[in-house]
Amino acid sequence: MSNDKSKNYFFENDVMQFESFINGNVDEVLTEFDELSDQVNLIKNLEDLINGEIVNKSENLAAFHSRYRSYGESAKTPKHLTDANAIAIEFFNLHWEVCKDKGYDKINIITLGIGGSYEGPKLLLESLNNPVGFKTPGLDKISYDFITGSDPSEFENKTKFLNPDNTFFIVSSKSFTTSETIESLKQALRWCKNEKHFIAITANINEPKKHGIKDIICFDKEIGGRYSIWSPITQFHLTEKKRMAFIKGGYQADRDLFENKKYLSLIKRLSCLDIFYNNNGRNVRVIFSYLWNLRSLPNYFQQLEMESLGKPSNSESAYQSTGQIVFGGYGPTAQHSYFQLLHQGTQDICADIISSKEDEKSLAYIQSIAQSQLLACGEGEIKLENQSKINGNVPVNLFMLKKLDPFNLGYLIASWEHRTFVTATILGINPFDQFGVNAGKIYTNSFLASKD
Repeated sequence: MSNDKSKNYFFENDVMQFESFINGNVDEVLTEFDELSDQVNLIKNLEDLINGEIVNKSENLAAFHSRYRSYGESAKTPKHLTDANAIAIEFFNLHWEVCKDKGYDKINIITLGIGGSYEGPKLLLESLNNPVGFKTPGLDKISYDFITGSDPSEFENKTKFLNPDNTFFIVSSKSFTTSETIESLKQALRWCKNEKHFIAITANINEPKKHGIKDIICFDKEIGGRYSIWSPITQFHLTEKKRMAFIKGGYQADRDLFENKKYLSLIKRLSCLDIFYNNNGRNVRVIFSYLWNLRSLPNYFQQLEMESLGKPSNSESAYQSTGQIVFGGYGPTAQHSYFQLLHQGTQDICADIISSKEDEKSLAYIQSIAQSQLLACGEGEIKLENQSKINGNVPVNLFMLKKLDPFNLGYLIASWEHRTFVTATILGINPFDQFGVNAGKIYTNSFLASKD
């Protein structure tokens, strides 16, 4: 940044460089936050989370996503995680050989799933750009796609040029009762007419059998949908080598919570300012990725935060506004759609910007720096002639990965989870249940029943 006056915080490790740009002193707020952290036993809550204690109080469950990324600690890693890879490779290698014998030179893989069962796999496939280790020559032999929901047009559109003989379905659902996924499954079974072309990934092992599916990969019910990126839900969208690197990145972020005071300070700071701004008129935060391969990351973080923090307030909390409204997108595109409002509109907002230092000469990287400065500082020394005033004064968090690779992405996503959990702890809410989501499912099923 050319203007260092608003740069009030800097963090760097082997994974990323972080800079915060805020006009005004927030030291008093941070001191108050530290006191609140002690009052709610933040460190103990973090330890309980990592150690697999019951932290989802309303459902009396632990949250196992940290356990799932404790790769290398065999005592903590569930056996079925290693089993899942063997099942996945055997399933697709077998069918690939059959397809080749029938004269097909490629296979189509379609994931049926919604929410975390869609956002996580889609993100990894886009960002790390590599399939699971099938015995295939390369990506040109595999076509990936996703079907999310209830509108039959989606299925029809995505299968109209495909042949059922070389098309295979991954059915991802924790409960295996999600309406959209089950409707897609029924449609796929009618179209394919071969249950052997289906493999299920679920925490409810008995439900897939009702649909004739025999190939099943299971995971624990203690994995919430928005945390399932660490589970076998994403088993088919990375090579085993890249998947393990991704998991190790998340595990390193877990360790840094307790071994790196500067890292813990960063996480607490992010959480503190999210809460402070949300309770002082800035209830909207935008997230922009300036990496094309991470174009889906804002959507992924949107679900993580809004589903975790969009809860009723706790009357005992010092703060009564809970989750912020979070939206965003691919930065270069957003600049030409709704950045106008950010720069000259009347809404008070905050911003997270994600970039990479891997190519500091790239236009996208330069844009991420320039937009961070303009949002935070206004036009500064660059006088924009014949223009209305640029607002400036937008608090900006700038995350710059050293490079985009599986380890660093795992580290970034786990860090965002830590940020979310700390926020929930301070607010006194449960980040792991989602009764609002469930209410929509119940009402939908009620309407469906009334139509029978």
